[in-house]
This record gives sequence, structure tokens and C-alpha cells, in this order.
Amino acid sequence: MGLHRAGFEVVGWDIKQQPHYPFEFHLGNALDADLTGFDFVWASPPCQSYAITNNIWKKPAGHYPDLVIPTRDKLKASGLPWIIENVPGASLHNPLTLCGRMFGLRVYRHRLFECSEFILAPPHHSHSDRASCGRTPKADEFFTIAGHFGGVEGGKKAMGIEWMTRDELSQSIPPAYSEYLGRQVLKAIESTRPQL
Repeated sequence: MGLHRAGFEVVGWDIKQQPHYPFEFHLGNALDADLTGFDFVWASPPCQSYAITNNIWKKPAGHYPDLVIPTRDKLKASGLPWIIENVPGASLHNPLTLCGRMFGLRVYRHRLFECSEFILAPPHHSHSDRASCGRTPKADEFFTIAGHFGGVEGGKKAMGIEWMTRDELSQSIPPAYSEYLGRQVLKAIESTRPQL
């Protein structure tokens, strides 16, 4: 949604059906997608191999696929501008970090972004505010949205994603992040197009 708001026509790929995805959707492995005709690629490889919840569920190393490197290889080979999004701890090269506080949201939701283009991040404010996990936070608290969290309706509002289910929300990022990054990528793309 954020890329749409930034001005892109959005087409999505996933290996699972996404019934609430609001744009053109293709069922299939994104690593097999033909990128011909696209101007930009946003990739969000599975994050579970890096997620801190692995410490809770004690999944063995290698239980989840680590697809960051093959994703990066595909994107570099495409010659297109690209961004790879993932969680803290992912093996991204020189990523920038975005946080909900940067956009006035009531959620921290730190995410990393490896970008083919030079992109600036907004200021990152301190986290002196309290966060709530598993329940609806008080007025002075921020939402923590991960796994089977409580307070789904408030979490949707906190992230600016009204159309998703709890499970979809726990796997997503606020559209404000992709809109912010997408606008910068779009400017870079437009600056390289020949002027008429």
C-alpha cells in the first residue's frame, strides 16, 4: 500500500494465497518471477530465520529458509532499483532502520532496509515510552505487534493497516515505511529518465 501511495503500480508475488492483498497478485515463488518490464523491485524474504521469536520457540538452526542472499543475487542481476526488507539481525548489507516513531505511529516495529539507491532515513527518536505486548496498550504506551498479539483492532490503527487479519498484520510493516522509501526511489528513477 505504501508503494501505491508513493506512485507505483504494484504487482505482488507470494508462494501462498493472500486473499486480502489489495493489488494484482501472482501465486508463485518470487525468486522465479520474471522482472522484465518492472521499474523497481521490493523484496521481503521470509524473516523467521532471523526473528527473535526463534529464541522463544527454540527452532533448530536451518528450520526456516534463509533467502536473503538468493534474493539479493536476483535483484542485482536484474539491473533494476531494489529494496530488501527484513527484521533486525538479518544479513543485510549497510541497511537503514525505520521505526514507527519516525512517522508518528504508536508502534516501534523496527525494520531493516538494504537499498540499491542512496536513501536517507528520518531522525530516530528515543524509546523512552513504554510498549505493550499481548494486550491493548494504555494511552502513553506503544503497540508491540508480533505473533499472536492481542489488541488487533488497535494494532491495525497503530500501523495504518485496517484491512489485514492478526496473522497478516504480524508479518507486515506499516505502509508509511514503504511510502517513504518508495518516494525516494521514484525520484531516483525519474531523475535517470531522458527529458523530452
